[in-house]
Amino acid sequence: MHTKLGIRILAVVAALGMAGLCLAQSGTTATPPGPAADGTLPALTAIAGEAMMRSQASPDLEYLSDYIGARVTGSPQAAEAVKWAESRMRAMGLQNVQAENYSIWRGWKRISASAEIISPVRQSLMVDSMGWVGSTPRGGVEADVVPVNLFQLDDEIKNNSANWAGKILIMVTKGPQPRNGGLAMFVKYGEFLEKAYAVHAVAVIGGQGGAAAAGMHLAHTGILGFAKYYDIPVVSMAVEGQDEIERLLDQGKTVRLKMNVQNEVTKGPVEAANAVGEIVGTRFPKQVVVVGAHLDAWDLSQGTTDNGFGSVCVLEAARAITESHYKPLRTIRFVLFTGEEQGLLGSFAYVKQHQADMADHVAMLTVDNGQGPIVNLEMGGHADLIPAVERFTKSIQAFGDLSVNYHAVFDTDTGPFILGGIPGINMGQDSPEYRYTHHSNVDSFDKVKTETLDQDATVMALTAFWIADRPDRLGTTWPSERTARMLVEQHQDALLKAFGLWPFGNMGEEPPQPNQ
Repeated sequence: MHTKLGIRILAVVAALGMAGLCLAQSGTTATPPGPAADGTLPALTAIAGEAMMRSQASPDLEYLSDYIGARVTGSPQAAEAVKWAESRMRAMGLQNVQAENYSIWRGWKRISASAEIISPVRQSLMVDSMGWVGSTPRGGVEADVVPVNLFQLDDEIKNNSANWAGKILIMVTKGPQPRNGGLAMFVKYGEFLEKAYAVHAVAVIGGQGGAAAAGMHLAHTGILGFAKYYDIPVVSMAVEGQDEIERLLDQGKTVRLKMNVQNEVTKGPVEAANAVGEIVGTRFPKQVVVVGAHLDAWDLSQGTTDNGFGSVCVLEAARAITESHYKPLRTIRFVLFTGEEQGLLGSFAYVKQHQADMADHVAMLTVDNGQGPIVNLEMGGHADLIPAVERFTKSIQAFGDLSVNYHAVFDTDTGPFILGGIPGINMGQDSPEYRYTHHSNVDSFDKVKTETLDQDATVMALTAFWIADRPDRLGTTWPSERTARMLVEQHQDALLKAFGLWPFGNMGEEPPQPNQ
């Protein structure tokens, strides 16, 4: 026990034990109670020891990364990953293991992408296609480059789109950023792509929301809307090449490129699936805590940090709990979603398939912010749960100071659960390098530290078990009106409405004030 790992376990046990000692000495029971007072302490201690001392997370992530690799939803690799996840769930003794099938609106496959400047200089360029976009004619195209100001897309569409026919459009940023920043640009960018195709532009250089690629010699892929396909080819270009083109344009040069982008797209829906397994609750088996992450990943590399890391945290949390031999009062359902990268499609499918029993869903947890340590729990707008959860986080301070806030996160699989009135809890991470590995050609196994992976899997296991095993249910499912009001207060409604995801009609809006 004289290793760093052993010291960490001793610290966890000491922290949990001290919480109980303080309560015993005070002679009072705090409200709401933490693990030392609610009966979950022995199980949490055993689970922490199992997760930290006998972890299988790193071998699982290595296998997923090296032997399965890229897992684009609807692809054979994604299907293989689901089968692998089912086999791991069965091997660790989970119950009711199955693949829950659904379909996505169409399939897509990357073939190739290349580009080079042919005038006024010759320079090869690093590009990769964005997801669910079209192709150039076979053999590619040669065209002049025209800059389009991402910060003034309304003006660009109105005043300049007549000049886009036969051109390659490159996104640039000039002047002040629009209000709402990324939100406004992401929504408007989709409208721009439709207009560019309609006026016969031949290709676009610009990533998600039109943003330039982060990092050196990196391109980043990704979809450009929720369940949305664009006919025009769109590429992400490494910043070195994009900057060179912009410099030449700023000097008044006519820049001409040769670009060849080839993708395949199906004409209709393709099958996909989520992998599901359970630890059935002993007293309240119908009450469910979902522990999930998205198993699908983009195809420029291995999809390790987005989101093999989170997927393996889910599997390791399941293993640690089963191997501890403690059974929770409520059912813990472990779900590895696919379709997240195309618009949360797997988690939306799950919520639809389980609609009849969503009121019995207590909470949903996910890890999906890269390769760093968990530093906060974002409660999906359920601010009423913060006091209880803070009592829990104080008991596991050996893993760092975990803050708790009420933010509702919609860029991962918590979103559909939040819309259903369930606390969708995003386990936020401190991952400064994620902006580089995210959707890129360096999203590989070597970017993950084993000790961080083990720590996050342990925190996920402890949080899931505590929610599932505490005597009182952690909150209730909210009615639609309350959820809508919370989302309006957090200014989430505009994004949801823009992408057609707002299910609440006029709920949540302030009633008109009578004339004074």
